[in-house]
Amino acid sequence: MKAVLFRVHGGTDKLSYEDLPVPTIGPEEVLVRVKACALNHLDIWIRQGNPAYPMPLPHVSGSDVAGIVEQVGNGVEGVMVGERVFVSPGISCWKCEQCLAGRDNLCRSYGLLGAMMHGGYAEYVKVPFRNVLPIPENLSFDQAAAFPLVSVTASHMLFALAGLQHGETVLIMGAGSGVGMMAIQMAKLAGARGLGWPGGRALVQTTI
Repeated sequence: MKAVLFRVHGGTDKLSYEDLPVPTIGPEEVLVRVKACALNHLDIWIRQGNPAYPMPLPHVSGSDVAGIVEQVGNGVEGVMVGERVFVSPGISCWKCEQCLAGRDNLCRSYGLLGAMMHGGYAEYVKVPFRNVLPIPENLSFDQAAAFPLVSVTASHMLFALAGLQHGETVLIMGAGSGVGMMAIQMAKLAGARGLGWPGGRALVQTTI
């Protein structure tokens, strides 16, 4: 398969377009044929080198992936070949106490697709079947690839850190950004009232 990768950390000049073997899936994994992969600032940090994200080289970045299920492994449930899906980029074991309590970001094996493991800058990517979700019919692959990582960030900020509850009011800074817009939608779905601050000298406006 074709892939964009880097063999040493650095600038964009370190990226190369090469051939790699198609990933081999194991039990409870699916192979996704990538149709769209968004560019995220995390990709820049990873390429430049960040001790918080150790990975073997060469490395394939790309955390925001949408595509079509190409293969399913043994033990896969609820996912079919040919299904349009997007990938939740936070990979955990789904078996430990933290995962079972809904705190999968605290799992000892937690990692981000495209950061600690090969991501979507390739024709194919393998992920646990629990990390793929169906794309609604009214969304394109490009649209579906635009929100996975910002969703993880917004959810962690609103609920894990701020502890947002139904009926509360929350001020969302940078409301025009990807994370900000996702936070507004999540707050609304949680039954909260959101105040959006787009930045600069603009007045706070009620966004929900």
